[in-house]
Amino acid sequence: MADATIEKAGLLIVDKEAGITSHDVVSRCRKIFNTRRVGHAGTLDPMATGVLVVGIERATKLLGLLSLTTKSYTATIRLGASTTTDDREGEILTTVDASGVADDEIASAVADLTGDIQQVPAKVSAIKVDGRRAHALVRTGADFDLAARPVTVSRFDVRATRRGDENDTAGVVDLDVAVDCSSGTYIRSMARDLGSALGVGGHLTALRRTAVGPFTLEHARTLDEVREDGRVSLDIDEAVKISFPRRDISDDEAESISQGRWLEPIGMKGVYVVVDPHEQAIALIQEKGKRASSVMVVRPATLR
Repeated sequence: MADATIEKAGLLIVDKEAGITSHDVVSRCRKIFNTRRVGHAGTLDPMATGVLVVGIERATKLLGLLSLTTKSYTATIRLGASTTTDDREGEILTTVDASGVADDEIASAVADLTGDIQQVPAKVSAIKVDGRRAHALVRTGADFDLAARPVTVSRFDVRATRRGDENDTAGVVDLDVAVDCSSGTYIRSMARDLGSALGVGGHLTALRRTAVGPFTLEHARTLDEVREDGRVSLDIDEAVKISFPRRDISDDEAESISQGRWLEPIGMKGVYVVVDPHEQAIALIQEKGKRASSVMVVRPATLR
């Protein structure tokens, strides 16, 4: 029988609450699962909520192999004010009456920020500048610029437009939006750039991540829910079958790869999972030259 460490290994899909960091989530998961072997993929800002992928025990090895290249968000963008952080937590830099901005002007500016674009990250991002995180440099008062980077915004939809907020603040326009984008896209930078294009300034007031790669809010649980049942969302077997392309192999091939040998390549690119006739994920494989060799054993020979 597998030991407790093996049994609790897997991916935990957390629905992160607002006001805590991604590292806070990791710290709390360490206590819940009573292990130091916890990591996360795809940082969420404290203000943001939603999907955060966490690896427990052996599944921490998966985090660097997962192809989490697409992300989805819902957000609220406020037009009429720019801030130091491009979100509601920063200090207001400028205010401009945005009430005269027409819906068709907004639609045109949104279209310009859709597709393959060049985006300058927010200065409070985690991007490194001369070995230091940009957000740390900002706190020192250092003056620096970040270079624009290519990103892809495959969907940028305005779902609702509200003119004047709940406190009847004149001159602001709030946009509820849905965004599908590539990894490395900053939604707060989209808010900033949309406001800039419209000449009124803009910043992010709410952000919720609804999907990371194949993992969605349907997989996610709050930390309170995790504390109650103490289970991972997906064990390693389930996680790799959802996350990677699949190759079916025979029992003999499964035995071979679980013993550290290699398989014949079949022309599959990138990392993929090999699955035996009993629907057990055996290993993650990558082909190089004349060998298809393991980059991570999912099911050691002792567990087969």
